[in-house]
Amino acid sequence: LDNPFIGAIGYVNPDWATNVISQANQTADPTLAAQMRKVATYSTAVWLDRIAAITAGRGLRGHLDEALRQMQQAGQPVVITLVIYDLPNRDCSAAASNGELLVAQNGLARYKAEFIDPIVAILSDPRYAGLRIVTIIEPDSLPNLVTNLSIPACAEAQNAYIEGIRYAVNRLRTIPNVYIYLDIAHSGWLGWDNNFNGAVNLYTQVVQGMDQGFNSIDGFITNVANYTPLEEPYLPDPNLTIAGQPVRSASFYEWNPYFDELDYALALRNAFIGRGFPSTIGMLIDTSRNGWGGCSYGRCRPTGPSSDTSSVNAYVDGSRVDRRYHRGNWCNQAGGIGERPQAAPRSGIDAYVWVKPPGESDGVSQPGIVDPDDPNKKFDPMCDPNGQSRYNSAYPTGALPNAPHAGRWFPQQFEILVRNAYPPIQP
Repeated sequence: LDNPFIGAIGYVNPDWATNVISQANQTADPTLAAQMRKVATYSTAVWLDRIAAITAGRGLRGHLDEALRQMQQAGQPVVITLVIYDLPNRDCSAAASNGELLVAQNGLARYKAEFIDPIVAILSDPRYAGLRIVTIIEPDSLPNLVTNLSIPACAEAQNAYIEGIRYAVNRLRTIPNVYIYLDIAHSGWLGWDNNFNGAVNLYTQVVQGMDQGFNSIDGFITNVANYTPLEEPYLPDPNLTIAGQPVRSASFYEWNPYFDELDYALALRNAFIGRGFPSTIGMLIDTSRNGWGGCSYGRCRPTGPSSDTSSVNAYVDGSRVDRRYHRGNWCNQAGGIGERPQAAPRSGIDAYVWVKPPGESDGVSQPGIVDPDDPNKKFDPMCDPNGQSRYNSAYPTGALPNAPHAGRWFPQQFEILVRNAYPPIQP
């Protein structure tokens, strides 16, 4: 299929939905509780973020079996989305999602033999041939090779990242009902011309080296586990001049011409097609937490462009729906649920998806706490609610307090995400 999301319903992870329903049952506000129960009906991705995740708890087979059950119950195809996320030296420029494998400790060989091969063996089972299985390949890995090779752990990982991703894609591509999307960060990371062009060059090189070349993948995904808005409706033109300056020169955008994910994703798609990728490639955008409704960080969602044209910063700050202190802030932000999962919302966009399940933490908010199931995950200062952004120390991190380790249920943030959803959740 050109687009696996068309004509299918999304897999609802019962483990995640149970957390949502449990919180709804403990919520006194009946409207908010009803909104939470509605959220529990939407599809979210299943993260395979360590070797044990393949078999622990429900495990991969358990999720696939449940997807078959949901398909039989609904009488229509089911698309289940899996995040493949265990490269050696994973999360090389941060710490909240550090992984179990290290390049220096035979990590690449283990990644292939103990992680990718068992996943491929399970997905190849003929029992699952009727499912549409979408795989999201290694968030943040190749983007780190575009911008962060000055960090020793990223420099060490360069060859392993490329070889590991090629191996994963080549193996997964042998299964007819598996669809493959490479993560390509977000506009607030790779939107600048140098980064954008560097990313297009790197990804083109990596994919050309795969067994089926440009036909090895089905597309790319942006904004995984991030908060960058789908659209900045009141800042459509980055070159609009305010007080003698283009709006992209504002402190918030730092001359980055891409303010939102839709513009960024479509520009990437066109650039890749221009480099030889087939015109059938599609883009996914993670909209699970980028709605930015309601109020947070001292501002409420604007209803139109700012009337303050005294300076470019005043105009941008009054017009932008993204209310983070800094665009680089990625940990446990007070955002809001965004557009619901849907197939083919725009030409060139295969789907809006919820890859990061709303309510699951980005990282622990204080040091010294160990996750017994995944002790490799560390405290990252970007998750410190009292800290300053590593990308610009003039700004706070904006991280919420009392957060557990990455992937653990974070009830306080989930409530904020539901309250600040845009469009609002209709129970």
